[in-house]
Amino acid sequence: MDKFKEIRPVVLGIAIRNNKLLVSEGFDNIKNENFYRCLGGGIEFLEKSDEALKREFLEEINVNIVVKNFLEISENIFTCQGKKAHELILFYLIEISDENYMDEYVVMDDHGETVAKWIDIDEFKNKSRILYPEEVFKYI
Repeated sequence: MDKFKEIRPVVLGIAIRNNKLLVSEGFDNIKNENFYRCLGGGIEFLEKSDEALKREFLEEINVNIVVKNFLEISENIFTCQGKKAHELILFYLIEISDENYMDEYVVMDDHGETVAKWIDIDEFKNKSRILYPEEVFKYI
């Protein structure tokens, strides 16, 4: 699937601990912008969204999660790296156990190696850091 030519079904996990949100860092070279996004990824054909979310966390940061509540589905049309993209995002509240908790995780995904970390929610609310997509603000 070409995520810049088709509508892509994705699932994102919202993990909150001590007023901090677990997010991965991203950088848009065209906008010259650092941004953050909750972890997750594409839902494969015949895969349930909650199972896709568990798989993505295991693949990206090698952590088993507990999928709690389904929150909503949202349509997201955006531009990244100068390319238009269109997603249908399923949001879940998730939990990471104490034994799997770390301040920072190495993320391995399609874009290579990045970092995921817990960032104070107030930094997103006061706009000192950019959080995508906007729908996450309903839950933090």
